Amino acid sequence: MTKLEEKTIRSEEIFSGKIISLHLQDVELPNGKQGKREIIKHPGAVAILAVTADNKVLMVEQYRKALERTIVEIPAGKLEKGEEPALCARRELEEETGYECENLELLTSFYTSPGFADEIVHVYLATGLTKKENAAALDEDEFVNLEELTLDEAEQYVKEQKIFDAKTIFAVQYLQLQEALKNK
Repeated sequence: MTKLEEKTIRSEEIFSGKIISLHLQDVELPNGKQGKREIIKHPGAVAILAVTADNKVLMVEQYRKALERTIVEIPAGKLEKGEEPALCARRELEEETGYECENLELLTSFYTSPGFADEIVHVYLATGLTKKENAAALDEDEFVNLEELTLDEAEQYVKEQKIFDAKTIFAVQYLQLQEALKNK
């Protein structure tokens, strides 16, 4: 079996921004040759699959500048330094939807683009939802429209590419699987 690890010879941070940093690395490849890697460092994030008592999924429509369009997503947000993912999930749910949850369960965690980034997203299922009267406000540079979708509507949004990101497609497929298992 071939050893696959790449040894870092040198790493230089060439950009440090509000959310990400970019590092240029010289590496020794498994065959002994050298290569270069461009690595994005990210603090991680959470995403919340929030399901109401009447089986609707809370989603937010948000403009994504990188895509130059709006898409519909499950609520999500970046981890603050040292923040526990579950606390971040509760905070983001309240900020983006105005709801709080009684139950919060970690479904999975995954790397978004491991070929060039270390961002990990922790996906939670939130149930026992209650609308808060004085919910936390969105970040000052964040603007969203709240939507409550049935599973059928969410599936249609995927087909229409209104839902077009991995975390939200995962959430829809998770619900489809749960529905299929329930009807077995």
